[in-house]
Amino acid sequence: MIEITVNGRTQRVDAEPDTPLLWVLRDWLGMTGTKYGCGIAQCGACSVLVDGQAMRSCQVPVESVAGQQVLTIEAMADHPVGSKVVEAWIAAQAPQCGYCQSGQVIAATGMLLQTPKPTEDDIAGAMTNLCRCGTYLDIAAAVKRAAGTA
Repeated sequence: MIEITVNGRTQRVDAEPDTPLLWVLRDWLGMTGTKYGCGIAQCGACSVLVDGQAMRSCQVPVESVAGQQVLTIEAMADHPVGSKVVEAWIAAQAPQCGYCQSGQVIAATGMLLQTPKPTEDDIAGAMTNLCRCGTYLDIAAAVKRAAGTA
């Protein structure tokens, strides 16, 4: 059994230590807001916050997050920064198909935790998740709105 803390709740999962965190979240814990995209940590659809840092959960072994705080999209509405990001996402109408948006919101929240007043270069450097609909300008606008720099 591996003990992890997800969205403030301690969870015990009977998974192999090298099982990707993504599959533990989705298959063991039933938290399907974190999406599978590419499986090679390139697209960012699977992003979660681990101790405030955005990470791509498809390549994070579950054993490596024991003792750390994992936050998923399910916790963003109650998170002080995440809730601002979610509100900004809605106001900017950033999503189109929406598949990548949970990872985008997580990436934006992680960036704003590190850089509360980002420049355009900060946003471009941190928001590297892929969006097949190409809503990058709307995403950047939402990040600026959440930061209060729009």
